[in-house]
Amino acid sequence: MQDLWVFGYGSLMWRPGFEFAERRPARLHGYHRAFCVYSHVHRGSPERPGLVFGLDAGGSCRGAAFRVEAAQAAETRAYLQAREQVTSVYVERVTNVVLDDSLQRVEALCFVVDRKHHQYAGALDFDRQVDLITHGEGQSGKNPEYLESTLSHLDEAGIADKELTRLWRAVEARLRQSGSRP
Repeated sequence: MQDLWVFGYGSLMWRPGFEFAERRPARLHGYHRAFCVYSHVHRGSPERPGLVFGLDAGGSCRGAAFRVEAAQAAETRAYLQAREQVTSVYVERVTNVVLDDSLQRVEALCFVVDRKHHQYAGALDFDRQVDLITHGEGQSGKNPEYLESTLSHLDEAGIADKELTRLWRAVEARLRQSGSRP
């Protein structure tokens, strides 16, 4: 049995939920972070979906790679399958990830979006994204908190994302207009 690497690009970056031996800045090529998944559990419901990130085909994505010691690998993989595959919208992949601080390549477990799944939202227009995120709430909390936390942790990691910042500002403005606190 060997150590397991896990690539995080959204909430896994700031709330992995498993023990890890190290965390390293990393880049995944061939996929990009996108608000492309209707959330029916964690940040929304089937009646009022939220919107969460998926790794969608094309481009690259900066995030975090977590090394899990071999003794915890099976337990961690089972935890992640239960967490990430509640509705089977994500497909488990093991693919090369580049550790930014050393340019070392490691095989990492990733969860990429299944474009054929009914929860795949694709490339929604900006206003629709704002609406879904503003109103989404599920088992893991309110959708705006998910966006804010992810953006905050990207900033801490030195990952600038102008489009996510623009989206967050629009969600904040919408929340203020409705009398909710961002």
